[in-house]
Parts: sequence; structure tokens; C-alpha cells
Amino acid sequence: MPPKDHHFQPIADESFPQGYLAAGLYCGIKKHKDTSKPPPNDLGVVISTSPRTASAACFTLNAFKAAPVVVSGEVLAITQGRARALVVNSGCANAVTGKQGMQDAWDMVRTTDCLVATHGDGAAGSVENQTLVMSTGVIGQLLPTEKILQGIGKASSSLAGGFKAWEALARAFMTTDTFPKLRARSFDLNGTTIRFAGIDKGAGMIHPKMGPPGPPHATLLGVIATDAAVSPKSLQSALTWAVDRSFNSISIDGDMSTNDTIIAFANGASGMEAEIDEETNPEGYKIFRDELTGFAVDLAKLVVRDGEGATKFVTVSVEGATSYTDAHKIASTVSASSLVKCALYGEDANWGRILCAVGYTSSLSTPIDPTKISLSFIPADGSEHLKLLTKGEPEIVDEVRAKQILEQEELEIRIELGMGKENAQYYTCDLSHEYVTINGDYRS
Repeated sequence: MPPKDHHFQPIADESFPQGYLAAGLYCGIKKHKDTSKPPPNDLGVVISTSPRTASAACFTLNAFKAAPVVVSGEVLAITQGRARALVVNSGCANAVTGKQGMQDAWDMVRTTDCLVATHGDGAAGSVENQTLVMSTGVIGQLLPTEKILQGIGKASSSLAGGFKAWEALARAFMTTDTFPKLRARSFDLNGTTIRFAGIDKGAGMIHPKMGPPGPPHATLLGVIATDAAVSPKSLQSALTWAVDRSFNSISIDGDMSTNDTIIAFANGASGMEAEIDEETNPEGYKIFRDELTGFAVDLAKLVVRDGEGATKFVTVSVEGATSYTDAHKIASTVSASSLVKCALYGEDANWGRILCAVGYTSSLSTPIDPTKISLSFIPADGSEHLKLLTKGEPEIVDEVRAKQILEQEELEIRIELGMGKENAQYYTCDLSHEYVTINGDYRS
């Protein structure tokens, strides 16, 4: 298997969305073990220079929501979806840290707000409560707040646009990640070029279940910035749709973090005449939503490809369900099965484990009919696929061919339910000895 960092490539400066400044640096949270190398970035900031920036987020549904999750939800409520900055730290999750953790998260907000006042155009709006917060790392430990606040101040001098700044920010997200997960993309919307930049992180504690903010897992974090003009309500609607089909459709180890957060900003710097709105411009909204979804899927796949100890990237496709929700639940159950993941690592065509997971999927709206289910292995190289089960009847499996497919670094497990027209996909990986090694001494 090639080194995982081959998924990271330089990006042209002009590919990044207009109107954003980014920075990443080392402030002293992470241990700097190898002094022969530069210290690892552990603090990052991104600011939109436009006061009319829209913001949205999807947060973990874990009952133990980390302080940055709670505080970011409150900031979005205060600004009515008009926050325009993000501060992120790695090395400490600020989760299960009580009142002090909440105070520390608010201190990060207020200190970063000062950068918004310095670098953003504040003439048309407030520069208070403008910052959303993310933290990732060890749970149950307090932040070294003084180091972080000093680091935010230092970030002021390195805020910039372009690849180097965004790369530095992406590296500030990393914990056990082996490469920075940074992407950029553009598309045309009615003659205007719209740009996306996206960063995410995660390699373990990944099986997110996130939803939009409401009342009050190494972790999945992500930010997507665009220079499209989008109303806050429609940005939230589009992000929720996209996250369900991307970040909520990946699994590495079946654990949901206390900190999972995906944030989106839309600042209108592309020069669009009017904001995209789901109610007043449903056609334009659908184009934007679908482009955002495709971009989010690409980012989410990077997390799976960098799974802790993973040697295979596996797509679980469920077709012919009576509802998208049912298809998604079945794909999720199969993707999270430890027995399925171990068989993938051992390159063992033990396909009964897949059907077992399908069969115990809970809370389906329509019961499964075992006599209608078909199952196949689909190789990524375009060669002939292998049928394992056809409408409930087992095939005579060519074990040599099965082994050939499972030896590949990428494959698809296709489950056809034969009950309806709805489909869903999940992205997962195998479970290796290396995963246990990594997580057996995560804090040391």
C-alpha cells in the first residue's frame, strides 16, 4: 500500500475562495518529541473579511458534548448564523472539563474576535461573538489556555490567503492523522465562479452522527469555506444534507466523538448579486447543495483513507431499499461491524458476517426479506465482480477470485435488497493490529 500522504498535493493559490485569511502555528499543546524537526502545528485560525458572512454547523449527538461544541452552538444562536471566524486547537479536546472548560472555550472566542476586528471589515457589523471553536485530542484534560491565547495573538502576523496559509491551518487540525487533509474546488453558478476550500481531520474514533445545532470521537473535525453568497438558513440546510451523505456516512472504528463538528462559512466574496436561498431560488440552491455535498464526500473519504492502521478503503453500497434512511442504517451497521472489518483485514471472504450485520440492523421502517437479497464484491480495478448471494440463494464462490479482490487496496461491498428504489453508501476500512497498537498508548 502506498504511503497515505500521497493523497496530499499542493494546490494553486488562485484555487482558494476569496475573502479568507488563514494561519496555523505551534503554541505548545502537543509534545515536540523530535527536536531535529520543526514543532507540529497545534493551533489554527481562519477569518472571513466580510461582515455579511453566513455560518452553519453540524455537531456531535454524543451526550457528553465538549465545551467547544456547546460554545459554538451558542455563538451561532447569538449571531443568527453570521459568525465569521474559526479557532481550532489539537492536542487537547477540552471535553468533560466542566465549568473551566466552558470558560476556556469562551476565552478562545473573545481573543480570536480581536483578530476579526484587526483583519476583517467590521464597518457593517459587530466583531463580538464572531468566532466558532474546535478542539481535538485527549478527553478529560484542561486546555493550556495561556499558551493558546498567546498563540492566537501570534497568529495575527501570519494570517494570509493561498496554499501555504491553508496548509499550515490544515496541519493544526492533525492528531494521529498522517497527512493534512486539504482540498479546493470551483464550479460555475450562473456565470459566477464559486470556490470551496475544505479541511478535515480524523483517523480514529470515527463513526460520526451529527446534526444541526439545537438546545443544549481522535474526533472528526472539518471546515468548508466558500465565497458564494448564501443565506444562513439555506447554508444550514445545505450543510445538514451534505453531512448526512458524507461525514455521517463514514466509519473507522464505530466510536462517536464528544467533539465531532463540521462548520461551513459563505462570505459572498465571489461577487454574486444576491444570496442563494432555498425558498426564493430553489434551482440555484439545489446546484449549490449538490456541489457542497460532492465536495464534502471527497473530504470525508480522506478521513477513511487515513484510518488508524487501515490497509483498505471499502465502499458499502446498499441498493433497493424502501427509504434512504433504511439503506443508510444498513450500510452503517455493516461498516461498523468488527467481524466484517477483521475479515477484510485478513482478506477472508467470510461474507456471512456481512449478511449477519444486515440482519441485525435495528429500527428499519420495512423488515428485510432474506429471499430478495443479493450480495457481491466489486473490485475497484474494473475487473469482473464476484456474486456471493443472489436473491437469497448462495452462489458457488470462487475462493481464489474472492482472495484476489480482497487483496486489493480498494473494493466495494454491494448489497441489493430488492425492496424499493432508494440507495445509500458508506465508506469504511479494515481493522488491523496496528489500530490496537496506536490506541493502546494514545496518551503517551
